[in-house]
Amino acid sequence: TWDVSEIEYADPSTERYINVTPIAHTMGRHASKQFQKSELSVVERLVNRLMQTEENTGHKQKTMKIVREAFEMVHDRTDENPVQVLVRAVENAAPREETVRLKYGGISVPQAVDVAPQRRVDQALKFIADGTQRGSYKSPTSAAEALTNVLVGAADYDVQSYAIGQKEESERVAEAAR
Repeated sequence: TWDVSEIEYADPSTERYINVTPIAHTMGRHASKQFQKSELSVVERLVNRLMQTEENTGHKQKTMKIVREAFEMVHDRTDENPVQVLVRAVENAAPREETVRLKYGGISVPQAVDVAPQRRVDQALKFIADGTQRGSYKSPTSAAEALTNVLVGAADYDVQSYAIGQKEESERVAEAAR
């Protein structure tokens, strides 16, 4: 268990949506309302995100073990609180701009739009989970190792990291559509 009392936020817009309460298993109590998911701990949201692959569906204990191992590795690699690393990774991997499709007389035109802070956090968690899945699927890399690589990469804003790559790609497309 990591101390979450001294977590620092670099991004004021997403701070409200990145919650670091120590509870890691809420039994889906947040599912009743659309925006209650932001009251969940960001760690549990990551765990829930990682469960969304064929093999892991519903295996919360297994996924929590993976995250715990990854956090240990992150701590060994960076010598700082892994929850802080996760918060920084989420802040760095959150896209600021994306595109929507508008229909103009039968043709669809991409239009750049700003991303709402809550969606930014959702997207960042998605990119981190996808990067973990890609890093470990059909490869000798363990899931915990892959998650560690994605988290440390995103926290350091390493463009090689999958999550950061996706964010940059999303913003590049929006830039073109502006």
